[in-house]
Parts: sequence; C-alpha cells; structure tokens
Amino acid sequence: MDGHVSMMIGNFDGVHLGHRALVTAARTAAGADGRVVVLALDPHPAAVLRPGTEPPRLSTREQRRAWLLEAGCDEVLFVEPTAEFLSRTPESFIGELVSAHRPSWIVEGSDFRFGRDRVGDLDLLRALGDQHGFEVVEVPEVHVPRGAESVPVHSRTIRQRLIDGGCEDAACMLGRSYTLQGPVVSGDRRGRELGMPTANLDHGDMLLPADGIYAGTACAPDGCIRRAAISVGTKPTFKETPRVCEVHLVDHVGPVDDYGWTMTVHFQHWLRGQVAYDGIEPLREQLQQDLEETRRRVDLQPQGE
Repeated sequence: MDGHVSMMIGNFDGVHLGHRALVTAARTAAGADGRVVVLALDPHPAAVLRPGTEPPRLSTREQRRAWLLEAGCDEVLFVEPTAEFLSRTPESFIGELVSAHRPSWIVEGSDFRFGRDRVGDLDLLRALGDQHGFEVVEVPEVHVPRGAESVPVHSRTIRQRLIDGGCEDAACMLGRSYTLQGPVVSGDRRGRELGMPTANLDHGDMLLPADGIYAGTACAPDGCIRRAAISVGTKPTFKETPRVCEVHLVDHVGPVDDYGWTMTVHFQHWLRGQVAYDGIEPLREQLQQDLEETRRRVDLQPQGE
C-alpha cells in the first residue's frame, strides 16, 4: 500500500452525511490515483468496554461496507475492538497503523479520539503525523437545518431522532431514509385476520424506531419495491407482545408472510402513534386510513440499500 493512501478510523455506523464528508475529503487528498481506506471498528467499542451499554446499530456491517464504497472508498477493513486493541496507547495504535498501511493522510473530524481511554486527540495525531510522515486532514462538523436551527450530524443524534419517531429528521442527517434489513420470521398472523397480511421482520440488534405507524417502501419477495405500511410496537389492541416490526406491502398480490426471505424496509414518514382499539372493526377502519395515507405520501423512487 505504498504511495497515496488516505485513511479514516471510526465506527461509521449509518454512514451519515458527516461520514460522507470525511470520505470526500479523503478522496480529495488522495486524488484520482490514490486510495481511500477505512478502518471500521465493529462492534461498537462500548460492547467491549461496557457490555450491554452499546448503542443499537443504525446499519449492518454489509450495509456499512456498501455505503462507504458507494461514497468513494476503495477498501473497508473491519477491525474487532478487543480489550487488547482498546488498551493500546495512542502512540502504539498509530505506530501499528502506519506500519501496516503507510498512510499519507489521516482524515478525521474535530471530535476524533483514539487510544486507551480516548486520550488521543487531533493535536496529538498531528504530532504523530510529523513523526511518522503523514498529514492530518481535519474535516469540519456537518450541520443540517431543523426549523430555525442548525443541527450537527452525529450517529447518536440520529438514534435519538429515531427513538423519538423523527424518521424525517433522521433521513436529513443520513442522506437517505432509515433502513432496516433482515429475514422475515414467523409471526402471529393477525394481519391475515384483518385482511392485511404482514411480514414480521427480524431486526436483530438494529435500532427499532419509536412505536407507531410509518409509511415507506419495502422490497417484495420478487425483489420489486412496493409502498409499505410499517407498524412498530407491541400490538396493544391484542395481547401485548415484545416490540416487533411488521410490514404490509400496499397493493401487493401474493404472500408476504412466508419465512426466510430477506426484506429491506425504508422508513419515510411518521403517520401516527400506536393506539389500543376497542375491537377489531375500529382497528380495521384505521388501518384502511393508514393505507390511503401511505399511497398518498410515498412515491416509488428507489431508495439506497
């Protein structure tokens, strides 16, 4: 890897607009003939340092790789942040990175921290760059408008917006609709009883947005994109369950609740909160309204996966 190599180091969960700004700066530094290499930590370091406190994922490893390559990276290297890895001093960490990859540039945001107890910062990184022969490129924080405010783009902010039901705000920071991807698994088949069969999505350790009804798009078993009415929650009209994500493909003809196929779901609009209804008929009437609202609000332009 001798020559023009730009490197970035981080978790890169969600590959949001801030991450993409790093990739753009790295590509500019390396030029058309250079290489942009990402060192992506997976899982989140908190899973090792404080198990059980790690944040839910905004992206699978496969999504992260695909989005980083699409943004302009040449190579994505996933590194498991073991206890030994996280205990290295900043100097040792950078020394090993330079020995393995020989970067000409390391590209990071102003809040970048590295090494044991996160004691390394950009000032130390610059000093190590003088020692090892690489240049540090600092990328300004990316902001997006939110009403009269300007909000900095961070993965933690995106998670909070989704937890609050703000999928539109999250999309502004991600540069795409929030996406869940996973296998379709067995459910209780309530949707069939209501005349609205649903696919029960296994979201794994991905973040589930706030309980409620959403409008978006999803892939059908045949791979075609359909409008989707998406329910997240505990089914309070019936016996409550653990939180689930159920997807109804609007105007789709054919089964969706067979098991084992992989579904990708895009959350575009929040429609309403979850409500417990007095019986099936009021619920059925509301679901029909949800379908009409989904048809009205969702176009079928392809979403990035």
